[in-house]
Formats: sequence, structure tokens, C-alpha cells
Amino acid sequence: MTAAESGAWRRCSSCKREIAFAATYWVCSVSTCNRKRTGLSFCSTSCWDAHLPLMNHREAWAEERRAPTREAFRREQAAAGAPPPARPAPVPGRPSPLPAAQPAPRPAAPPRPPASELDEEILVVVSKLKAYVRERSGMSTSDAVAARLSAELRRWCDRAIQSARRDGRRTVMERDF
Repeated sequence: MTAAESGAWRRCSSCKREIAFAATYWVCSVSTCNRKRTGLSFCSTSCWDAHLPLMNHREAWAEERRAPTREAFRREQAAAGAPPPARPAPVPGRPSPLPAAQPAPRPAAPPRPPASELDEEILVVVSKLKAYVRERSGMSTSDAVAARLSAELRRWCDRAIQSARRDGRRTVMERDF
């Protein structure tokens, strides 16, 4: 179901409540929170305030906005999905005033190691771990500690990933731990 059909324009980025069409909502004044991909919107100033500790803004304020009407939102969606304007047909014997459209090369994603490699990798910097234990207690650290600690970190990360998914986010944050 699309937003136009559900009766809500968007959901609050903090509490996930619906923001109705033509309702007042708030956005963060910081540009990184207002990018098209990020697009944070909040149903109240208290929800806006809740995102501040996570974002570490130096100076920010909530800006009041009005959500579009259902009809205006549908027009925006239709315009966004419209095909780009057609290029003029080339005239034979005359060079084209526009360069030929070339698809942008797709950056290659780094190869992901198989799950078995990820399950065996050490996730901590062993030298720093050993230095910490030695400084705090004067004791040595067994090499087996790094593997055990990595296994615990994997369990923590798996729980944090599930928490982020439940909240509808694609970013694991400190609050997920």
C-alpha cells in the first residue's frame, strides 16, 4: 500500500507514528538530515529532540513544515516517475548538439567473504586488547581470548541487527546494543 492510499504522508523518523497529509511536521535544520536519501521528518519537537544525541549536531533547531496534500503528493510522485524528456532527433549530416548518453559505470562492490570466513575472523585488535589488560592489571592475555571475545561480539551484533530491523532502519546504531 502506498502512502497516498494509506491516509498518511510519511512516518515519523523517531517514533514511527504516521504524519498525515497537510499536517504540521518538523525537520532538522542540519543539511545532512535533510538530504533526499536521509529525509528525516518528525511528528513532534520531542521526536526531533530524541534524534539529537545520536547525531551529535553542534548547532541545530527544528524547522516547522507542512506536509503536502494528498493530491499534491500524487502529482509529485507522478512527476518523479515520469520518463525524461525525449532528446531531439539528430539531423543527418550535422553533429548532434548533445553528447550521446552513456550509462555510468557501476562501481564494483567489494567481494564479501563467505559466511564461514566471517565466523572465524578475529574482530578485535589483539595487540590493543593485550596492552589494555597488561596496563590495567599487569597480567598477560591468552591468544584464545580474542576468538572468544569475537564470538561474543558477533552475538551482540546479531542482536543489534535484529533490533535495527524491527525499528525499520538499515543502520545499526548504538541504541541497538
